[in-house]
Amino acid sequence: MSAPSPTAVPSFRSRIGCDARSGYYAAPRRYRLHLSLSCPRCLRIAVTHSLLGLDDVLPVTLLPAVPDAPDGGHLELRPLYEASSHQHPGPAAAPVLSDAWTGTIVSTHAPDILRDLARRFGGHGPDLFPYGAEEAVENIGRLCDQGITAAAQRAGQPDGDSTARDTALTTLLHTLDTLERQVASQEYVLGGEPTLADVELWVTLVQLDTVHRHHLDAAAVTHVTDHPQLWAYARRLAAHPAFGAHLDLDGIARRHHAHCRGEEAAGAAVQIVDWAASAREVSRPVSPTPTRACRSRS
Repeated sequence: MSAPSPTAVPSFRSRIGCDARSGYYAAPRRYRLHLSLSCPRCLRIAVTHSLLGLDDVLPVTLLPAVPDAPDGGHLELRPLYEASSHQHPGPAAAPVLSDAWTGTIVSTHAPDILRDLARRFGGHGPDLFPYGAEEAVENIGRLCDQGITAAAQRAGQPDGDSTARDTALTTLLHTLDTLERQVASQEYVLGGEPTLADVELWVTLVQLDTVHRHHLDAAAVTHVTDHPQLWAYARRLAAHPAFGAHLDLDGIARRHHAHCRGEEAAGAAVQIVDWAASAREVSRPVSPTPTRACRSRS
């Protein structure tokens, strides 16, 4: 299985407000995102940034796929961390939302960054975090986190208790069954328009196939594969410019091998989605759009 990420506990959690009274508020080119596309949290932010068409509003700096500092952080981010927290004790990890006006970090907490992009920087893109759908978006996030990622990690532990592995695999397959039914009759996971729930689910499916699959046996991967509507959904989104253009398959593999503590199992040979082929279907860039008027509720 993969080693725990050094950014599991966020160091900075300021939020973008609605106007100047908030301190941090949405202003064109005031902020910058620092992302490593091999990291699932960063990949979610990159996809969201593109869906909203924020290239001209919120610049992005891409970092190496594998952190290059001895403590597991990024050397390029160390000055930002030191400017924001004197002698910061932890790794200088991505993702980071920084403030050019102060030269400090606003947030390293991916869920907050995602919601602030959708609510404060929205542009003229889709309403990715619509009012009234917050609980539904959060529910998909929990399914992805506990029912897919955590369950797949437990199911792939070679030295774990066999009963615990079987229970984890049952949880994983039950979650995939639930999501299979949900995407079978609609274009996106919550209906006819994309939301942050789709960003969450798509990146989770990418990780399941490109990372966690490598530690499952072939029979388990065959059961995982047996969700045709869900994997068709994943392939379809991979062909969307805002999704597939950010896929760094080589980087994901290198990051996984750099942090992996488990042994490869037979499932590694059973690829579920040809992500490279799906991403090659991307045919047009996402046009940047101006900032949408800030909404009054958080």
